[in-house]
Amino acid sequence: MNASRISRLLWLGTGLFVLAMVFIASLGIGAKPLPLGIVMDSLLGKLDGPESTIVLQSRLPRALIGVFGGAALGVSGALMQTLTRNPLADPGIVGVNAGAGLAVTLGFAFAGITQPYSLFAYSFTGALLTALLVHLISIKGVARPDPVRFILAGLAVGAMMNGISSAITMLLPQVFNRMRFWMAGSLDVGELTLVFAAMPLICLGCLAALALARPINALEMGNDTAAALGTNPIRTQTATLLTVALLSGTVTAVTGPIGFVGLMIPYIARWTVGPDLRWLLPFAFLYAPILLLCSDIAGRLAVAGELRVSTVTAFIGAPVLILLARSRTAERSGSQ
Repeated sequence: MNASRISRLLWLGTGLFVLAMVFIASLGIGAKPLPLGIVMDSLLGKLDGPESTIVLQSRLPRALIGVFGGAALGVSGALMQTLTRNPLADPGIVGVNAGAGLAVTLGFAFAGITQPYSLFAYSFTGALLTALLVHLISIKGVARPDPVRFILAGLAVGAMMNGISSAITMLLPQVFNRMRFWMAGSLDVGELTLVFAAMPLICLGCLAALALARPINALEMGNDTAAALGTNPIRTQTATLLTVALLSGTVTAVTGPIGFVGLMIPYIARWTVGPDLRWLLPFAFLYAPILLLCSDIAGRLAVAGELRVSTVTAFIGAPVLILLARSRTAERSGSQ
C-alpha cells in the first residue's frame, strides 16, 4: 500500500471519527446544555422526561439532517464541480437551490402540498429543470464549455427564480407564512418524519454518485477519450445532473436553501485527496456534514437566540469564494 493511499485512508478515518464526535456534541449543545450521560441514556431509551424529549424530538432530527443533508450538499457539489470542470460550481451558486425553492413556492401557492414526498417531488423537479436550463445556456453557441459562463448563467437564472419566489410570497400571505422560515435555511426541522422520508432519497443519490465516479473521471479526459474508453458522455452528463438534482432538491426541500457547503468541501477534498471522484466523494460525504453541524452549533452559541445555519455558512463561505476567485485569477494571469 503506497503512502498516498495510506494518507487518504487516514483522512477518511479521521473524518469518520470527527463526524461521530460532532454528532454527539450537536445532541448536547444548545440553549439547555445536556451532559453526555443524559444524551446517551436518551438515545438508548433508558431515560424519560424533559431532557429525553429535548434530545429525541428536537436535537436528534436536527443532527440527523445535518449528517445526511451535509453529505448530500458535499456530494452534489463535488459532482457539479467535476462535471463542469469548474471548482467554483455549487448547486447554490449556479441556481439549482433557487430552482428548487421556486418549485416549492409554486407547490405551496397553487397545489397546497403538505406531504413530504410531494415536497421532495416539487423540489427535485425544480432543481433538475434549473440545472438543465443553466447547462444549456452555458453551452449554447460555444465550442467548449466555459466555466465563467456557467457561473454567470447560474447566477442570472438563480436571481430570476428568487425574484419570482419573492413576488409570489409577497402577493400571497398564506404562502409567505409557510415560506418565511423555510427560506432562511435551518436544520431545525422539528420532526423525525421528514428526516426519515429524506434519508432514503439521499442515500440513493449518494450511491448513484459513487456509481458515476468512474465515468465522470473518464469525462475529465475529454468526451472523445471518454467515448473511446466506453463511456457515453451524454448519458453520463444526464445521469449526473439527475443525481445532483435529487441530492440538492431533497436537502433543500427539508432545510431550505443552504449555500457554500457544496463549494468549500469539494475544493478542500480535491486539494487533500486529489481529483479522483472515487476518493473525493467519500471525503465530501464525511467532511461536509462536519462543516454543517459545526456551523449549526456555532449558530446556537453565537447569539442569545439562534443564528440560522445558512447565515453561518454564508459568513464562512463568502470569504472562501473570494479567495478561490482571486486564486483562479492569479493562475490565469500567471499562465498568460
